[in-house]
Amino acid sequence: EVQLVESGGGLVQAGGSLRLSCEASGFSLDDYAIGWFRQVPGKLREGVSCISSRDAVTFYDDSVKGRFTISSDNAKNTVYLQMDSLKPEDTAVYYCAADSGDLACLTHFEGALPPYPSYWGQGIQVTVSS
Repeated sequence: EVQLVESGGGLVQAGGSLRLSCEASGFSLDDYAIGWFRQVPGKLREGVSCISSRDAVTFYDDSVKGRFTISSDNAKNTVYLQMDSLKPEDTAVYYCAADSGDLACLTHFEGALPPYPSYWGQGIQVTVSS
């Protein structure tokens, strides 16, 4: 059974940092693309970042480039999202997601439109105060 469990969210002031973690089970990060979406009420989920060891690809949405860094520890089957220089507009529920297939990062994580990844975590709140 595939499971994705997020941790590390919370409340931080603008300009601060948080690190999200997502521990995966039921599959290997060697074979899957994994990353993060975020969603605010009334809007579609949008892809934030993705990493794929299989395709040697990392993806960042333009809104987080230069501020967020995605990394993975495949031995721990865990992906991390280091979020620096946080802004109030980064406030959202962040979801860990994963999918297999060729170029899965670009296919499933870029933008806010389908096709979406097959597997999802439960989501974790990140709140950035001004």
